[in-house]
Amino acid sequence: MDIRRLQAFVKIIDLGSISRAADLLNIAQPALSQQLAALESAFKQKLVIRSKSGVTPTTAGLELYRHAQTLIKQLDRAMVEISNGVGPLVGKVSVGLSPYSAGSTLAVDLLQRVRSRLPGITLHLTESFDDIYSELIMTGRLDMAVIHGSGPIKGVVFTPLMKEDFFLLSPISLEFPQDSTGAVQLADIVDIPLLVPPKHNFVRSRIDMAFLRKQLKPNIIAEIEALLTLQESIAEGIGSTILPWSVASRIVVPEKSRIYPLRNPVIQEDVSLCIPETVPETEASVAVREQLIDLARAMATSRNWPGTQAS
Repeated sequence: MDIRRLQAFVKIIDLGSISRAADLLNIAQPALSQQLAALESAFKQKLVIRSKSGVTPTTAGLELYRHAQTLIKQLDRAMVEISNGVGPLVGKVSVGLSPYSAGSTLAVDLLQRVRSRLPGITLHLTESFDDIYSELIMTGRLDMAVIHGSGPIKGVVFTPLMKEDFFLLSPISLEFPQDSTGAVQLADIVDIPLLVPPKHNFVRSRIDMAFLRKQLKPNIIAEIEALLTLQESIAEGIGSTILPWSVASRIVVPEKSRIYPLRNPVIQEDVSLCIPETVPETEASVAVREQLIDLARAMATSRNWPGTQAS
């Protein structure tokens, strides 16, 4: 199997167009179509569905796309490791950090740690609401990711890092009944305007579940993904939100917003490190993974992070 055919196939699927892929690869479109036909003949399966708007992969095409990405990435890794021979760890390591979690809070510390201890490694950090990190890990497009949840997910290995309690972040002008520890009851915030992530977000699912279990309906006035927008909206008194301390502490504005513990119930979520089950790790990715686990566990045991407990 010619690896270049697989690389071309991946590009066709990524772009959703044979003509665009041909332009990008600097290959004549008929030649690229022949390469695709050769792959379909080799696998005895139709790999794409052609239409006026472009191409979409079939079920077999999606399976080949996943395996091809893994093979291409492994080949790239082999080229780097063999070319550099014995010496300091080198290579590129891709890490996904789930927004609205402790993972995103660890980004700068991880970058500093890798630069000082593993200078030959190029770190690729990504934070995205749209990407499903477990799928990117299974296909080899990410080496690891810190996400909410504890699995199981087929093709992904979970390492529990910590548990995070959620806190209320509100405009300082709002006042709530508080217990002796300064905590606020969930029932006492049912009527306040809430600004929350979209429904596909793990944080949102935990918020919805907490209200549902208490047979309460939250007053959600907007769904916001951008932390800067969320920070400014709360500071301006538009609404409140519910977040882990690791995130709430980053966007609280002195004299404009305030963080309260939440009780009855305590809203809590697992944070885990995920790696691919079938794609072998490189020495570089193992080294970065060890640094990330060390940083996460230090955070979980630190008194500077209320509501965070080591798993």
